[in-house]
Amino acid sequence: MTAEEQINALRSELHDHNKRYYVEDAPIISDQEFDEKLAELIALEALNPQLFDPNSPTQRVGGTITKNFNTVMHKHRMYSLDNSYNRQDLLDWEARMCKNLGVAQLDYTCELKYDGASISLTYKKGALVQAVTRGDGFQGDDVTQNIKTIRSVPLKIASNTFPEQFTIRGEIMLPIAGFKAMNVLRIKAGEEPYMNPRNTASGSLKLQDSSLVAARPLVCFLYQIVADRSYFDTQLETLNAATKWGFNVPKHYTHAASMDRVFAFLDQWETKRTSLPYEIDGVVIKVNSLAYQEQLGYTAKSPRWAMAYKFKAEAVETSLEDVVYQVGRTGAITPVAQLKPVLLGGTIVKRASLHNAAFITGLGLHYNDSVFVEKGGEIIPKITAINAEKRQINSHPIAYATVCPECATPLERNLDEAQHYCPNVLGCMPQRIGRVAHFISRKAMDIDGLGAETIQLLMQHGLIDTFADLYTLREEDLIPLERIAEKSAQNIVQAIANSVQVPFARVLFGLGIRYVGQTVAKKLAQHFGSIDALSNASLETLEGVDEIGTRIAHSIVAYFKSDQSRKLILQLRQAGLQLEQQIIQTPTSALLKDLRFVVSGVFERYSRDELKEVIEQNGGKIVSSISAKTSYLVAGDKMGPAKKIKAETLGVSILSEADLVAMLAS
Repeated sequence: MTAEEQINALRSELHDHNKRYYVEDAPIISDQEFDEKLAELIALEALNPQLFDPNSPTQRVGGTITKNFNTVMHKHRMYSLDNSYNRQDLLDWEARMCKNLGVAQLDYTCELKYDGASISLTYKKGALVQAVTRGDGFQGDDVTQNIKTIRSVPLKIASNTFPEQFTIRGEIMLPIAGFKAMNVLRIKAGEEPYMNPRNTASGSLKLQDSSLVAARPLVCFLYQIVADRSYFDTQLETLNAATKWGFNVPKHYTHAASMDRVFAFLDQWETKRTSLPYEIDGVVIKVNSLAYQEQLGYTAKSPRWAMAYKFKAEAVETSLEDVVYQVGRTGAITPVAQLKPVLLGGTIVKRASLHNAAFITGLGLHYNDSVFVEKGGEIIPKITAINAEKRQINSHPIAYATVCPECATPLERNLDEAQHYCPNVLGCMPQRIGRVAHFISRKAMDIDGLGAETIQLLMQHGLIDTFADLYTLREEDLIPLERIAEKSAQNIVQAIANSVQVPFARVLFGLGIRYVGQTVAKKLAQHFGSIDALSNASLETLEGVDEIGTRIAHSIVAYFKSDQSRKLILQLRQAGLQLEQQIIQTPTSALLKDLRFVVSGVFERYSRDELKEVIEQNGGKIVSSISAKTSYLVAGDKMGPAKKIKAETLGVSILSEADLVAMLAS
């Protein structure tokens, strides 16, 4: 047998033993035998470097040093899930979906919600090629070398039934026993113990030395395949396929034929969750049909076809020591409870949001009250109740602040809003710092090297007043400042200069117009095409744009009426920022000009998104719902009957995919 044949045989055998041990929990050789075979492979590979394979079992021992983790755009966005804390929420959710799809009942998969760090793995020709953290859902960090050290992640798939390329998503977990063992070692070494398994697992992914990651008892649970939907019809099929391909798919999932069966699964795990060797915080319920998932689509943040049911959070009792008030970039005032430190969900909690004056009044909160604290969604601490029996006799109810804690300006509150605001937009320092911090943030202008402290320093030295002033900064302005060396000054000035290429939609988001988030900014940029057109738009014009409501429209009009806003826009224009859409997709033809299309169902030749793109490239307009103004309903397989009935009632023509293709061909 040649060296190459020996190496390939050992690699294949060790891949199989890894799967048997870490995924199937059914090893057929001892640890010593495995280590001997691994040592033999390491020696053979050292003698034959020309046969290197990045997915060899020897790569699991780590040793690669990664100084910087590259940012990678997700090919398919990683959405967050909507949360539910009671069963009526689930019934309401089901009713909305059934109405949308025009069906009487749905079936679901129920999967445990693992409390770990989300990961996205991409495979080509059966080999792991990239592992990316969730990040902000649009982009994450490439942590491939660290993920390769986790033995429950297959480096190669033995099956031959998988797609040429696919992505599978899951959660990196630290089992409770492994977490406790790590802390025993840390305490013996005189080091602070880790606070909780989730944060420790997440932090492990960004360790620079992959050999340190390899030493940690991490596991990877996988639960969602992202691939051409022609491979599967249901979520249940994807879970079964992933298991057959050798992925570590958790065993505790079920197919629920009705919402009653979903409730039975929730009842089961509400009590059994503490018996698991790892932490869960709820159950994820998904519509089983992938065709229905495609029809239901997504909101700006979450899939409409999935819901995370959260178990009741752990609650602890502690005392309220004080209330302080924070000022946001829009001037919104947030009261924050200062608590006697208490351990909750693996972390020390010292503060909790009190939201607004009405929330404080509703609780009947007094100074020095004994309060119950939970973590909202098991993440954000919140006060849920008071223990009135422990209230001190002479305690006083909390009187809400009347002036800004930073600039002493009297606070204001609009009748239709819960929060109080500081109206001192130009003079209140936290607002000024917050607006610049928002402008330079990753989702807006993405200017590295500037934090809140540096921004405050620049303002105190009179170097900037607004974010537009950033574009006048020079290296010699920065170098004299505390903690800014020459190289840092160069990097900051270069990052600012590079930001002039950021597209219009992100510039618009960076302006910080109230209620204009990322999604709204994109919508406005696409609709109006330039800052000039947007600034001149009337209230009625703005309200006519899809998904732009009265509140957003009023906020935009008020922003562009401001003299300060107009001055900022002028400065940004002079600095060379992108204040109009640079790439406007022109139709390949005008065949469908002035025609409005609703696209629904599943198609053979095109995906639904591809079909919409084809229509738009030929001058047609895609609309979300059927009305008398709709020209055509393009109907695919498994389209809900409600749309068909509405189209027929309104006299809207119905096209098949073939009809549309023929229309374009003509």
